[in-house]
Amino acid sequence: MKLAAFTRDGLAGVGLVEGAEIADLGAADPRLPGDLRVLLEGGDEARSALSAAALRARRHPLAEVRLRPPIAAPRKFLGLGLSYRSHAAEVVSRGRTLPEHQNWFNKQVTAVNGPYDPIHLPRVSPQLDYEGEVAVVIGRRVRHVRKAEAAGAIAGFMVCNDVSVRDWQQRSPTATLGKSFDTHGPIGPWLTTADEIVDPHKLRLRTWVDGVLRQDGNTEELIYTFGEMIEELSAVFTLEPGDILTTGTPSGVGQYMHPPLWLTVGQTVRVEVEGLGHIENTVIAEPPRSGDQPWPDLQAPLDPADYPGDT
Repeated sequence: MKLAAFTRDGLAGVGLVEGAEIADLGAADPRLPGDLRVLLEGGDEARSALSAAALRARRHPLAEVRLRPPIAAPRKFLGLGLSYRSHAAEVVSRGRTLPEHQNWFNKQVTAVNGPYDPIHLPRVSPQLDYEGEVAVVIGRRVRHVRKAEAAGAIAGFMVCNDVSVRDWQQRSPTATLGKSFDTHGPIGPWLTTADEIVDPHKLRLRTWVDGVLRQDGNTEELIYTFGEMIEELSAVFTLEPGDILTTGTPSGVGQYMHPPLWLTVGQTVRVEVEGLGHIENTVIAEPPRSGDQPWPDLQAPLDPADYPGDT
């Protein structure tokens, strides 16, 4: 199934995408939650109700709805750095050392953005970069999961752009600041349930900027399997339904172009993953704050070469 969150005629709903149409599940069964995270929390009972509603739901053309983030308010939004061999090779070529273990960081949940909504060029930095990624969505509460059993914890997959502000990323070893600007976590276009993907470790991933191909990778390149990722995280804390794990990017990010190619206002980034669809986001200037008071002077951008970490 392809489960989507959408708005039509000002009303929000949850739908099942079938070709060029979307079935309005909430209209067919008002008992269904209007939030996919809550639906996942409902377990097998909610999924059975969803399947029944799909049989009688009214269909609308996808072109007539606005797709929203499938998981608008995850409890956790986590990212993994340096998980593709090609990207790791980029880093090593710059004289950096790879981490010995999985290198996770937080993206704040306020970064969540829609699959076709604009992303902001921050007023505090021009070093805006893209990272096309596959996002794993957790489907049930788990702790201390073995990698061989981890597939049962996965609800499905999404496309993600782990938008990064590189100088702010270097301000902390956790990288959280540079990964968490508002709008810098576009996801979607829908949640593709795990049963629809024959092998998630054989998915082609591509990123274009203004129609120019920048990244062309495959999840075959992953240094860690999705099972190993879930085993690592669940050894530390409970993973919950709706948690988003964005799992790293292949080579070709703007930071490692010669010279670096930062995103600018008006450019459009398209990320496409085989079997999952695509998201497409245009860069706009960060809107003014309420009252739009002048920002204080900030220190000069930090030199990433001074820091060993990179994601």
